[in-house]
Amino acid sequence: MSDTMTDFDPFADLSDDELDAMIEAGEFPGAMDAPALCADVPEGFRSGFVALVGRPNAGKSTLLNACYGEKVAITSPVAQTTRRRLRAVVNREDCQLVIVDTPGIHKPKDGLGSELNKSALGELSDVDVIAFVIDASAPIGRGDAWVAERVAAAKAPKVLVLTKADLASPDEMLKQLEAARALVEFDDEIVVSSTEGFNIEAFVNVVAAYLPQGPRWFPEGMGTDEADEVMVAEFVREKVLRHTREEIPHAVGVMCDEFERPKRDLLRLHATVYVEREGQKGIIVGKGGEMIKRIGVEARRDLERMFGCRVFLGLDVKVKPHWREDAREIRRFGYAADDE
Repeated sequence: MSDTMTDFDPFADLSDDELDAMIEAGEFPGAMDAPALCADVPEGFRSGFVALVGRPNAGKSTLLNACYGEKVAITSPVAQTTRRRLRAVVNREDCQLVIVDTPGIHKPKDGLGSELNKSALGELSDVDVIAFVIDASAPIGRGDAWVAERVAAAKAPKVLVLTKADLASPDEMLKQLEAARALVEFDDEIVVSSTEGFNIEAFVNVVAAYLPQGPRWFPEGMGTDEADEVMVAEFVREKVLRHTREEIPHAVGVMCDEFERPKRDLLRLHATVYVEREGQKGIIVGKGGEMIKRIGVEARRDLERMFGCRVFLGLDVKVKPHWREDAREIRRFGYAADDE
């Protein structure tokens, strides 16, 4: 047998019309059974992509988790917790929403911040509905106005989502609604509290009404589009954010460098936490290794819940100076907008 192989295209002699006919008939190899998915949905079924956009800490990730019904997006009080676009599939009898959680849009202070903004703004032109998320308990400022200009320029239907209703009085919410209406002409609006479960189903229904009729694009058992290794890194990073303060959270990047399943009911994982200075490493390791142990224990609990098996999780902390300004390192961590 020859060591060289030639490319073979079994469809080279077919016209575009013939290829389209094969796809419609379900005869196209590797077509992901799309026609079969279409056949399962009731008449009037709606499906599509919904982007959650807004300022950092507006409550986007918490809203996604509430709609999905369990925790898949990490959350913390620290701004810029979300660094990667995360898509979660929310299924209902009459609709399927693919909710896209985006990084909080902010004034960037480094290369990483610029990439996060590009990632979030890039979703505005590629979704069926835009949900502009605004914190009901925080005054609307210039940052919100800057985001609003980009939202207003987008072609997709726009829904105002006022979050954290449990933290604001009725008068405060009315003022927020009026201020938001002055920024963008919304197609609809809703007030929610993700932590209390208030109006979560109403949000799903409001957004679904603006989706086009279509198939169930993803199987009902599919949760998110993130790789398992990414979820491991993110849950470790969340625990670092929750236990550190000031400049340390923003300097942290995490990579999962070992993911093995030696037994059906066991995962063996290892992740490395990267910081920019030795002093930051000392804080994360903690006295006698207490802090890194606490981070590992809490992350392991979340990962065991997510993967449904026992987890052995090893952690290291390393210093990588100025990685947030290094485009190559930003891409290596998976935070580059053009990698999504």
